[in-house]
Amino acid sequence: MALNPTLARVTDRIVARSVALRRPYLERMARARAAGTVRAHLSCGNQAHAYAAMPVDDKAALVKGGAGNLGIITAYNDMLSAHQPYESYPDLIRAAARTAGGTAQVAGGVPAMCDGVTQGQAGMELSLFSRDAIAMAAGIALSHNTFDSTVYLGVCDKIVPGLVIAAAAFGHMPAVFVPAGPMASGIANDEKSKVRQLFATGQCGRDKLMEAEMAAYHGPGTCTFYGTANTNQMLMEFMGLHLPGSSFVNPNTPLRDALTVEAARRALAISALGNDYTPVCDVLDERAFVNGIVGLNATGGSTNLLIHMIAMARAAGIVLDWQDFADLSEVTPLMARVYPNGLADVNHFHAAGGLGFMIGELLEAGLLHPDTRTVAGEGLARYTREPKLIDGALVWSEGTSASLNPKVLRPAGEPFQPTGGLKRLQGNLGTGVMKVSAVAPERHVVEAPARVFADQEAVKQAFRAGEFTGDTVVVVRFQGPKANGMPELHSLTPLLAVLQDKGLKVALVTDGRMSGASGKVPAAIHVSPEALDGGPLARLRDGDLVRVDAIAGTIDVLTAGALERENAEPDLDGNEFGVGRELFGLFRRQVSAAEHGASPLFG
Repeated sequence: MALNPTLARVTDRIVARSVALRRPYLERMARARAAGTVRAHLSCGNQAHAYAAMPVDDKAALVKGGAGNLGIITAYNDMLSAHQPYESYPDLIRAAARTAGGTAQVAGGVPAMCDGVTQGQAGMELSLFSRDAIAMAAGIALSHNTFDSTVYLGVCDKIVPGLVIAAAAFGHMPAVFVPAGPMASGIANDEKSKVRQLFATGQCGRDKLMEAEMAAYHGPGTCTFYGTANTNQMLMEFMGLHLPGSSFVNPNTPLRDALTVEAARRALAISALGNDYTPVCDVLDERAFVNGIVGLNATGGSTNLLIHMIAMARAAGIVLDWQDFADLSEVTPLMARVYPNGLADVNHFHAAGGLGFMIGELLEAGLLHPDTRTVAGEGLARYTREPKLIDGALVWSEGTSASLNPKVLRPAGEPFQPTGGLKRLQGNLGTGVMKVSAVAPERHVVEAPARVFADQEAVKQAFRAGEFTGDTVVVVRFQGPKANGMPELHSLTPLLAVLQDKGLKVALVTDGRMSGASGKVPAAIHVSPEALDGGPLARLRDGDLVRVDAIAGTIDVLTAGALERENAEPDLDGNEFGVGRELFGLFRRQVSAAEHGASPLFG
């Protein structure tokens, strides 16, 4: 099938836009590759330090110089359900490496915080910046220059983007990303949401809320809704950094362990010591990022990736912008309904045919680049296959050619809606984005007086006081990366949903973020420039008429003279200290705008 012309045009535009960064990046990677296996250039003392704690046989293999050494970067901790399964992975990987004639070492660990724990709390102000701290920590781990290839163990919101940024920095080496898989299905996500709304309106107690939450988040693995963590897993498969079909295999199963072993074997096989050298700089090209954007739209994925993908691409010398996402959204069918864009969870999605079915359909429709390099080999068609254990051996067989549950997953030619789940908004209030896949069509346009707040707690107080009695555009400003690290405002979702269910027209406008789990309330988020950086949101006042239009793709204040006012001055003293915020002042001062990736590394 010929490439869709919009897909081809957007890709060409990205290539042209990126030349000034991509060419020198690839030249740096070529020089690093030409230097050879860096371990060979270390002094005897350097090498002795690097091998001191290894088993005797592993030491001997490395001293002889022929064995490939695999570096493990792990985000393991046992507080995050998604990362707890990684506790056993290093042993599996080391054993697999030895069987393949190589060695493996944990090069280093990276921090991994849980947005589910910090939602609505001060710690959420570190969440976005943790991505860049993760990239830096992984860079420190790999700076020892003793590795021929790498495997990355990470799943959740900022962890995978941070690891991809690090992998791009060491792009002359191969990088295989190894997932942990989703937890088994618990309480239905819509039931959990109902209990949250009941609690918000005082119709049930905290005991019922706690019971529902613990029934939803109940075991090892990622949360089962389609938020940022599972969007990350989709992205790694569409971009060719996972093994095919590995994203949504449950933890602690024989198939999961077999895939981990194979990931280690494959990472060594594609090092420069073998005949199938596949540096990650060649995997992470413009086509791979376009494929990732298509996957994001086709699945109705998390809006957080509109920031993360820009930063990830920049690390590989590629320049994306939100218009690329918007243009691809216009030609990408929405093929999945997974909560919050439906009632199913990712286990149901995987059982219905999952990513393999979706990739096959999009390839057939000309909506993916088929000729990308991947860690599994040449061509994205490999990712239409699914892994199976047959008589104890891991094999890949052809995936399903039809959806096994059309309520969850549909063919590209019969989608839930003809366009993707993401919309770029632009107007006199700046540039923002909206996830529209879960928003009812009749709510795509909201025009109403504004209520302006400086933080989410003030919104909650107004809600508890019964102040929202008519149609309202809730504006929460001074929530951008420079102001306070751009926290997610997901704890507002139940409150705004209650107002919406009462029949009010409600929208949120903010220079902050919303969770990947947010959905049915129209939310214009990531508004740039942010209020602290002179953005128009700083000039809004209560009562200003604001129009949020996801159909036309606009976000405007309609009140005459509103933008001629002086900017409001925020009181940010409370955001400077506590729960580690004082350690990230440099990041807040250095960070780029949300539309440029909100990164202090690529200002």
